[in-house]
Amino acid sequence: MTTPDPQQQAVDMNELIAQAARVQEELARAQEEILKAHVEGSAGNGLVKIVMTGGAELVDLQIDKSVVDPEDIDTLKDLIMGAYKEAHAAAGRLAQEKIGPLSQGMGQSQQNYDGPSFNDVFGGGQ
Repeated sequence: MTTPDPQQQAVDMNELIAQAARVQEELARAQEEILKAHVEGSAGNGLVKIVMTGGAELVDLQIDKSVVDPEDIDTLKDLIMGAYKEAHAAAGRLAQEKIGPLSQGMGQSQQNYDGPSFNDVFGGGQ
C-alpha cells in the first residue's frame, strides 16, 4: 500500500479551491446577466404584454385598449395573469440556461436533472 504524497494532496486541494473560485465567479457573472436581462410574456395574441427582468421584477405592462371593458374585468385579469405567468416562466428558463451548465461537475447527478430552479438561483419568494 502506498502512502499518499502530502505535496500532491496540497496541489490537488489548491486546484480544487481554484476551480471552485472560478465557478463562483462564473456564477456571479451569470446571475448579473440574468438580473439585467429582460424577458416578455404575452396573452390574447399580444393584447396584453408584460416585460420583466430575469429576476422577475416587473418592468412594463402593455394593455391593448380593445380588452379594457368595464363590464368584463375578469377577462382582463386573466390576460394579465397569463402574460405574467409566461414572462415568469421565461425568466426561469433564462436562469436555467445561464446557471445550469455551471452546476455540472459540482457533485450533482445529471441524470434527470435540468438545472437549478429560479428559486435555487435567487431564493424563494418570486
